[in-house]
Amino acid sequence: MPANERLKDIISHLPHKPGIYKFFDDHQIIYVGKAVDIRKRVSSYFNKSNQHNKKTLKLISNIRNIEFTIVDTESDAFLLENSLIKQHQPKYNILLKDGKTYPYICITNERFPRVISTRNKIADGSKYFGPYASITAMNVLLEMVRSLYPLRTCTYNLSPENIARGKFKVCLEYHIGNCKGPCEDLIDEESYNLHIQQIRSILSGNLGTAKNYFKDKMVEAAQEMQYELAHSFKQKLDILEDFQAKSTVVSNTLTNIDVFSITSNEKCAFINYLKVINGAIIQTQSLEIQKKLDEADEEILASIIVQLRHEFESDSKEILVNIDLTLPLDGLTITVPQIGDKRKLLNLSLKNAMYLRKEKESMNDKAKDTNEVRIMETMKKDLKLAELPKHIECFDNSNFQGDNPVASMVCFRNAKASKKDYRHYNIKTVVGPDDFASMYEIVTRRYRRLLDEGTPLPQLIIIDGGKGQLGMAVKALKDLGIYGRMAVVGIAKRLEEIFYPGDSLPLYIDKKSESLRLIQRIRNEAHRFAITFHRSKRDAGTLKTEITEVKGLGKATADKLLAKFKSVKKIRELSEAELTAEVGKSKARLLLDYFASEANPKATNPAA
Repeated sequence: MPANERLKDIISHLPHKPGIYKFFDDHQIIYVGKAVDIRKRVSSYFNKSNQHNKKTLKLISNIRNIEFTIVDTESDAFLLENSLIKQHQPKYNILLKDGKTYPYICITNERFPRVISTRNKIADGSKYFGPYASITAMNVLLEMVRSLYPLRTCTYNLSPENIARGKFKVCLEYHIGNCKGPCEDLIDEESYNLHIQQIRSILSGNLGTAKNYFKDKMVEAAQEMQYELAHSFKQKLDILEDFQAKSTVVSNTLTNIDVFSITSNEKCAFINYLKVINGAIIQTQSLEIQKKLDEADEEILASIIVQLRHEFESDSKEILVNIDLTLPLDGLTITVPQIGDKRKLLNLSLKNAMYLRKEKESMNDKAKDTNEVRIMETMKKDLKLAELPKHIECFDNSNFQGDNPVASMVCFRNAKASKKDYRHYNIKTVVGPDDFASMYEIVTRRYRRLLDEGTPLPQLIIIDGGKGQLGMAVKALKDLGIYGRMAVVGIAKRLEEIFYPGDSLPLYIDKKSESLRLIQRIRNEAHRFAITFHRSKRDAGTLKTEITEVKGLGKATADKLLAKFKSVKKIRELSEAELTAEVGKSKARLLLDYFASEANPKATNPAA
């Protein structure tokens, strides 16, 4: 059974129920989608092909098999879709890098716990905080914790039995004040765990417990006239307050909120995520998402919200976004705030997303600029030019059996088409199909005008044609007195030969050369531009001549009909009533009689 017939058969048996569908090529899953009605959604890919963009049409052309899974609700379909995308990473789905590569801060599950960083989250009873998108931010937090609390860093098994037997000895960390020596039972487990509880609060975004503890200890030590100890607690309190001052505290009234914003261009979406706990931003992540099927911002953001919340282990019940969005998930409140602290928070997120977009687009522009300079330098070397060809102009002629001779000039600046500088030319001084004379005329007209206007001349002129047309272009430049002020070459179509004035031997540039590819692109653009102009002129002439041949029908009437209906064929298809409405009864009758005579010439010419 042919592939298309097989797919039609599969689609005809798809259920009208919510669920997910999977498209396969010959080897693997290439797309996963969700649907309220699986059959209707899958059918739309094949029934509305004229409404799809190129990327979607490419996806459809690669589909060889379709599978589906029915679920109970739209919410289940949404979650299953995200799970399958993460698992299979299909080619045509937008993808997010797996969060398992992000680091965590771990409070180990052992006697006298350690506080360490790790990328491996193991289900061993340890408490993990994160993941952290920024390693630098995580290390700052770790350093603060270690400066506040003297914790062990060794990996000894500090069981009561081992400590009682005197199995371990304190190390350098104890002697420099970084550890209280639990290995020799120099600190009791309760006091040590009190520090761990405060560290848990700090890593959860709540600095209040630790601040109150150090404040109370400072006052207590001062009352007992232990001023050095009071000063040490004051230093720890200052560390906490300094850290909090550097953190972005958005509002003391806000609790746990996720903030997402999105902005996009044709190729990419730029998303920022802020995780807010107890009114402070404890996580921030900005990322660039490559569009696979020209997805809408709403579709991209909905998918990324689920993935980022999973990666950063968020259980916030409130989400702020900058576009109207609906997620089929229970227990979530999604809003686009307009005023107040929530709006300020959203604006901060959007500012970060816009900054990422500007930065990426600027990098792309710089890369393009570098690429263009390289191409121009290659062309300068290949064509042995004196100057970098920043401004190139190319000429081409077009005629059909000598009728409607026209020409075109296309302009490229910095290796890119400058369409505002393109020009069409109606050949005025040449009778018949004389490409050489036509080339002389258009080159003369082009550069006489630039000279009259005082406009800078190009560094390179390309003539689409062989030695004969190149020679006429050179003659035109000499007659204008500007030959030698720019380079001029001809390109012959058959073997892509490059001709120089006065040199009978052509230059052959490497077929893979970037400069030859650019010359070909410029030449093809000039040819396309000339052909398009020639066809429009020829067609316009044909149409107007045919309509204006009708006796009694003036040019204004013909122009009016052609402007509205675009072709004689469409005018022929109009009914008498429609023609009468456009041009009146008498002119409509003239047209109808003319069309009838064209269809049956013997009726009006019995001698024929």
